[in-house]
Amino acid sequence: MSFRSDFLLGLPSVTADTFEAAALALFRYQAAHCPPYTAYLAQLGRDPAAVARLTDIPFLPIEFFKTHEVRTNPAGWEPQEVFLSSGTTLQQRSRHLVREPALYRENAARIFEQYYGPLAGWMFLALLPSYLEQGNSSLVAMVDYFAQQSGQTQPAFFLHDHAALRTALAEAKQVSGRRVMLIGVSYALLDFALEAGPAPELQGLTVLETGGMKGRRREMIREELHAELQRAFGPAGIHSEYGMTELLSQAYSLGDGRFHCPAPMRVLLRDPSDPFSIGDRPDGAINVIDLANVDSCAFVETKDLARMHEDGSFEVLGRMDNSDVRGCNQMV
Repeated sequence: MSFRSDFLLGLPSVTADTFEAAALALFRYQAAHCPPYTAYLAQLGRDPAAVARLTDIPFLPIEFFKTHEVRTNPAGWEPQEVFLSSGTTLQQRSRHLVREPALYRENAARIFEQYYGPLAGWMFLALLPSYLEQGNSSLVAMVDYFAQQSGQTQPAFFLHDHAALRTALAEAKQVSGRRVMLIGVSYALLDFALEAGPAPELQGLTVLETGGMKGRRREMIREELHAELQRAFGPAGIHSEYGMTELLSQAYSLGDGRFHCPAPMRVLLRDPSDPFSIGDRPDGAINVIDLANVDSCAFVETKDLARMHEDGSFEVLGRMDNSDVRGCNQMV
């Protein structure tokens, strides 16, 4: 068997204790076989053989996904799907070239079920207008897969028809044995909440916001956004997802504003002024290791700022200066 097939076979079994060994093995593989990453390491003068700890790994700046085809072992496959980041018409969008679409969907489902239980116990409704309109969204692909696997007959997506969404929410709540999750980009959820008010059909839902005002509304800190949403959806905490086009895994916040990484994903913080100063610090800029990114690059340097807690959870504080407002759950 190849490194890739062996690695993916063991991916669902990764634990906190085995994560570092798996990440270092994947680093050595991608350092040798992902051309943009190989060139980046060479430009830095970093010898992959000298990397012995996670904090030694140089992370690939996320901008490379805009300017390069970030693929590992590119001669062995062609993309079966291309995910594009959200953005305005004036922005260059990141491209994630996906070798195996099922890998993304099945990994995302496995992570969701880790935190929320079986997909079959849910009905999914979504307000993701900008993602639907721009196309090629990994978030839309994930939600669509969740809805299919749940077995629901109710369509999942609502573009701008808030009246139809209210009707669908009321009907979904009547389905025995099912919880209802409303997934939405922040500005669309806020528009819907302000229009609908504290209506009965909005109560008792699990609301999951994916971040992003996308220039549609003024940027808000998370606490302010969640307080506004709770006026319409009730006092229960607003859930959140932290993910992005360049990754195949997601972290979730279950209503307290703190994100928890699943087994194949880990967040490390770096000094915002020194990309190679990575370590045990209470706040800083986010570096992500996503072991599911075996065909791309698993080591991504983002432009997000975070605060780390002792239990390993983290809060997203905002974006670094002069970086694009983009992706899921990255608010100023």
